[in-house]
Amino acid sequence: MLKLKAVFISSYVPFLMAASVYGLWHMVVGPRLPWLGAVLTTLPPALFFVRAYVIGDVARTTARMPGLMVVAAIGFATSAGGYVAGPGAEPAALVTAVIGLTTLIVYSYWYSALPRGENAILRTGQSLPAFELETETGEKIQSTAFLGKPLLLLFYRGNWCPLCMAQIREVAAQYRELHERGVEVVLASPQPHRYTRKLAAKFDVPFRFLVDPGNRAAQRLGIFAKDGLPAGLQVLGYDTDTVWPTVIIANAGGEILFADLTDNYRVRPEPSTFLEVLIDHGLPNRTQARE
Repeated sequence: MLKLKAVFISSYVPFLMAASVYGLWHMVVGPRLPWLGAVLTTLPPALFFVRAYVIGDVARTTARMPGLMVVAAIGFATSAGGYVAGPGAEPAALVTAVIGLTTLIVYSYWYSALPRGENAILRTGQSLPAFELETETGEKIQSTAFLGKPLLLLFYRGNWCPLCMAQIREVAAQYRELHERGVEVVLASPQPHRYTRKLAAKFDVPFRFLVDPGNRAAQRLGIFAKDGLPAGLQVLGYDTDTVWPTVIIANAGGEILFADLTDNYRVRPEPSTFLEVLIDHGLPNRTQARE
């Protein structure tokens, strides 16, 4: 199933870009109403991906993206109405609108859903299992090294994932608050070490940027995503297998206080959630506590 999803997403984004440009061109030189409808089904989701990849400020969305759905439905109705209305209507516009609406539904309801199932390992109150990661330079590090401090552990899919990068930027913006609560922040991904080094150089924050070669830690924690990489990214050195986006907060003794095991890769916790968890478990700002 994930192999099919990997092919879908690698085809969906280029389709949106090409169909949007083609539709806009036809609005200028051809029948306007049918192609206006086609553009409404493809351009808004195309702009969503442009914003995610280029601007990089999209860390989460709603589960079903109702705004885009409504616009696409209006687009389909507009294209169908223009096609039926009469002379000169091109069937290509209606076909584009049908594909645009259908693929948006598939993306929102099928592709975005993560079939991760029940996780009996990362339950609140249980001890975080032992696992091994590597530093950006390849040095092995055991999870026991994280004991003694509260831990915020974020598993992300890789530098290729724009929502993951936006989420990391949010956490980096919180680093002072996290530091004041004595929190150790660990970011882990199965991506090649060179990509993790680039990410660490990009953020001037005292976090641990670590690598999970072969997804060994992900498998140990039950968050392994076999065949989860979008098709074609293997040429950049990424492995076909990846990890489900996951955030774990544990106390200094390794007890799990919080685990976000989202079942939709676009639905992720707000950054304020992490601070709320820490405060709820008696980890106030140390500077304020001294005062």
